[in-house]
Amino acid sequence: MAAFYPPVVIYAILLGLRYRCLTLFTLANPGMAHAGIAMMSKSDILNGFQKREQHVAVFTVISSELSLDERQAQLNHFMQSRQLDYPVVLKPDYGERGVGAGIIRTQEEAREYLLGSSEAIIAQEYVAGEEFGVFYMRRPSEDRGRVWSITAKCPTVVVGDGARCLERLILDDERAVCMAGFFLKKFANRLEEIVPKGELFLLAELGTHSRGALLLDAGEQWSEEMERAIDEMSRSYAGFFLGRYDIRVENVNTFKKGEGFKVLELNGVLSEPTHMYDPKHSLLYAWRTMFRLWSEIFKIGAENRDLGGKPSSFNELFELVREFKSQEKYEV
Repeated sequence: MAAFYPPVVIYAILLGLRYRCLTLFTLANPGMAHAGIAMMSKSDILNGFQKREQHVAVFTVISSELSLDERQAQLNHFMQSRQLDYPVVLKPDYGERGVGAGIIRTQEEAREYLLGSSEAIIAQEYVAGEEFGVFYMRRPSEDRGRVWSITAKCPTVVVGDGARCLERLILDDERAVCMAGFFLKKFANRLEEIVPKGELFLLAELGTHSRGALLLDAGEQWSEEMERAIDEMSRSYAGFFLGRYDIRVENVNTFKKGEGFKVLELNGVLSEPTHMYDPKHSLLYAWRTMFRLWSEIFKIGAENRDLGGKPSSFNELFELVREFKSQEKYEV
């Protein structure tokens, strides 16, 4: 990160000087606080969609003010009322980069998770199928937005050979070894386990880069019908112009027809077109992608300023950063 982002930050500062406002990017999504750069409530964002409930994975918020038994009871009521069974997804309502998110498969796991959390939690239906990151953008002056990036989020697995232990499989795998520190900690009590020959051992199921998922450019999945569906979804959110959807689909062909997808999360102005993390793309490609993104962010911000919008102040952003830095994180 220390090597990749400085040129992007410098470019963003130059754009701010060009547009005579360094915080103009906070007007890219007027419908989100500070355009959704950080510390946004996931539930508030999902509640921003109007008349598109069929495309949002159902969820509820479990308050941090309740006792453990009351939180467990609220989770049980949610699942019963929505006719859900385990697995279910639990994650912090305020959280970044997948930290604290877990796929919970039993009531005992749910109770353990709730016991270890001290903040508001989202309980969300588990949507089976393939996961994609879909980056959308639209200028206020445009009649229709566009899908700029599609990323396939692939789980990381190792294949057993009946001889090597899990630790050795992780260290010998050219992909898993890049996240060895995370995986060795996550599976600390199973590292000496011998994985049977031919058996797949799932290391990362969540579609988040920092949690071990492999991100691949899936631009070939683009279709006119899918883009239209994402555009209609985005227009139903007042004040949203740019960001990345985290989506699960049961069938890719159905998704290309603009149907059969569920939104898990919507990320704001600091989200990225994650197709650039495909190993086939170069560092220069990634930088060009980020430069184009920030150019578009400032153009959208400038149009919204012309429409009467007011960007966030430095003091507001400083307080936001301080709150983010002080937030206690936990892992599952």
